Amino acid sequence: MSESALHKVMDHASAGLAARKAFFDTKAELVVEISRAMAVCLAGGGKVMFCGNGGSAADSQHLAAEFTNRFRMERPPLPGLALTTDTSALTAIGNDYSFDEVFSKQLLALGRPGDMLVGFSTSGTSTNVIRAMREAKRNDIVTVGMTGQSGAEMASVSDFLVTVPSGDTAVIQEIHIAAGHMFCHLVDHFLFEAVAELTPYLPESKG
Repeated sequence: MSESALHKVMDHASAGLAARKAFFDTKAELVVEISRAMAVCLAGGGKVMFCGNGGSAADSQHLAAEFTNRFRMERPPLPGLALTTDTSALTAIGNDYSFDEVFSKQLLALGRPGDMLVGFSTSGTSTNVIRAMREAKRNDIVTVGMTGQSGAEMASVSDFLVTVPSGDTAVIQEIHIAAGHMFCHLVDHFLFEAVAELTPYLPESKG
């Protein structure tokens, strides 16, 4: 067995474990808060949209599928939408306008006040994600920024900013999907297992 290869495995695993522990030790309450906001959005007839590039595009599709199909429990389909999957829209917008607008134009067409947008950018500087999140805020769509340790440009366009304590793209993405799985798990909890916990946060309950 190659010792150098084994060291690479163990070094990456150790870095990932340390970052994951640090993330959930400090961000668990934020994960619950975001999940509750998603549940409120869905309970009010809204939808959760996702966008990102590369591996983050895959994360967007992954989590949208967990909503529209199921996560763990049997329950009705929930409206999750990845803005990364329509190749005709992506290529038309990219060709006619700019790749920087591939998510923002879709969001303006499909998003409604009360929806949520989850934007993934490990660097926090992806222009197309930032533009979509900026348009979301202008249109009363709640924004969740998923990024690395700095937050960078995402901080100014995020109602909820989720930073991962790492500068390693692979580690950041691994924690993003772990947090995303918890969003799915807790949305199901609030909507179908512990409705009484959600009730005080629903708009009619505040009126």
